[in-house]
Amino acid sequence: MTADPNRQPDTPNDRFGQTLYRFLFFDWLFRDVSGARDLFERHAAHEHNRRMSRYLPVYMRRWSVLAGFDFAIGFLFERVLSATMLSALFFTGSCVTLTGIVVMTVSWLILSSAKLS
Repeated sequence: MTADPNRQPDTPNDRFGQTLYRFLFFDWLFRDVSGARDLFERHAAHEHNRRMSRYLPVYMRRWSVLAGFDFAIGFLFERVLSATMLSALFFTGSCVTLTGIVVMTVSWLILSSAKLS
């Protein structure tokens, strides 16, 4: 495999951004089943996704910490500093992260209990 001569080397900021993305989001772990060309590729992608679903509880825990942090900061801004707009921003963030946790939970339940014939 040859390297692309036009590609710039990764800077530490690029590596940090990629690491942060992989720390918070899990889509890089899974394969697209709909992009499979035949039945064998589809089965292999589905099995891969089932195996990778064991990491979803880790991401649910991370997002739970984010939701708790957003809620606590929103509560702090509302009660202590009386900054209602900033508190609304953080409360909205906690609602978005809770919605993400629900999506992860449903995905994990579907993938972990899937039976292939």
